Amino acid sequence: MSVDSMAVPVRKAQHPLRNRAFCLLWIGNTVSWTGDQFYLVALPWLVLSLTGSSVVLGSIAMLAAIPRAVLMLLGGAVTDRASPRLILILAAFLRSLLVTALAVLLFLGSLHLWDLYILVLAFGVADAFSYPAGSALLPSILEPEELPAGNSISQSTQQITALLAPGPAGLFIRAFGSAWAFLLDGISFLAIILALMHLPADSTVRKQTPPEGMMRAISDGLCYVMADVSLRSLVLVIAVLNFALAGPMMVGLAVIVKREFGTASTFGLLISSFAAGSLAGMLCAGFVRHRRRGRTLLLASALIGFSVASLGSVSRIAILIPDLLLMSGTAAFLNIEFIAWLQQRVERALIGRVMSVLMFASVGLTPLSLAMAGIALKVSIPGTFFSAGALVLLVTLLAASHRAVRAID
Repeated sequence: MSVDSMAVPVRKAQHPLRNRAFCLLWIGNTVSWTGDQFYLVALPWLVLSLTGSSVVLGSIAMLAAIPRAVLMLLGGAVTDRASPRLILILAAFLRSLLVTALAVLLFLGSLHLWDLYILVLAFGVADAFSYPAGSALLPSILEPEELPAGNSISQSTQQITALLAPGPAGLFIRAFGSAWAFLLDGISFLAIILALMHLPADSTVRKQTPPEGMMRAISDGLCYVMADVSLRSLVLVIAVLNFALAGPMMVGLAVIVKREFGTASTFGLLISSFAAGSLAGMLCAGFVRHRRRGRTLLLASALIGFSVASLGSVSRIAILIPDLLLMSGTAAFLNIEFIAWLQQRVERALIGRVMSVLMFASVGLTPLSLAMAGIALKVSIPGTFFSAGALVLLVTLLAASHRAVRAID
C-alpha cells in the first residue's frame, strides 16, 4: 500500500454551534447583550430626566470613552499575561455590581449626578480590558477555520439584540421605571458570568510569561504590528475607516435628514437601514469561502469609500437607503473578515495586545472624528462626506500597493 493512500484525511471544521464551549458563551452573551439594551435606553433617559441637558449627556458619553481609549493597550497587555476568561468574569461582575447599586440608589431616591459619572467611568475601564479579552478568548475555544463563522454568529446576534430589544426596553421603562431596567441589566450579567465559569480552563494563560514590564509588553504588541506589512496596512485601513465613518455617520446623517426631510421618522428609518445592512454583512461573512482574502478586504474598503463619498450629495430616500445598506453591510463584512484573519494569524502569546492595538486605533479616534465632523459639516455637507470617502480610498490604494496585502489568503 502506498504512503499516499494511507494519508490521514483533513478534519472538516464543525459548525461553531456544535461546540459546547462556544454555545455556552453565545447563550450567556445573548442574555447579557439583551440586558445591555435596557441600560442603553435607561441611562440617557435618566440623565435627561434629571438634568434636561444634552451637554451633561454628552459629557457622560465622553467620560466613558476616555478610559476606554487610554487603557485599551494596557488591557491587551494584561490579557496576554493573565486569563482572558478571568478578565471577562471580573469585568462582568464589576458591571453587574455597579448597575445594581445604581438601581438601589434610584429605589431609595438617593441618586446624585456624580454617581452616574462614577458608573460610566468604571464601565469605560471595564471595556478597555474586556474588549481585547473577548477577542482573545474566542481563538481558545474554536479551531482557526471555525473563527469566521464564530465571529459572524456572535456579532450578528449582538446586532439583532440592538435591533429588537430597545423597543421593548422603552416600553418596560415607561411601565416600571429606570430603576427596574438597571436591575434587570445587573441580573443579565449573571448569565455571562455563569457561562464563563463553566468554560474549560483557559489555555491562553501563560505559565511561563517572561518577567517583562507592562510598558515593554505594550511596546512588543505595537512592534509586532509595525513589523508585519500586511497587518500594519490593514490596521491602518480599519483605523481610517472608523475615523471616516464615525463622525460623518453619527452627526452628518442626522444633519442630512434635518435638511432634506425634516422628520424624525425618516431618521429612524435610515438608522434601521444601517443596522439591517450591518446584520446582512455579518451573516454573509459567516458563509463566504475565504479565498484571496486580501483582495476581498481591499475591494470592500473601496466600496465603502465610494458609498461614503456619495452620501452627502444624495437627496432622495430611494437612493439613500440602498447606499446605507451597501456601506454598512460591506463595513460589517470587512470587520468580521479582518478580525477572523487576525485571530488566525497572530501568535497566541500576542493576540490580546494586537487586538488592543486595533481597537485603540478605532475607538481612540472616535472623539476626534466627531469633533472634526461637527466643524466640517458647517462648512459643507457634501464636502465632508466626499473628503471622508476620498480618505478611505487613498488609504485603500496605499494598502493595495503592498504585494503582501494583496496576497493574503
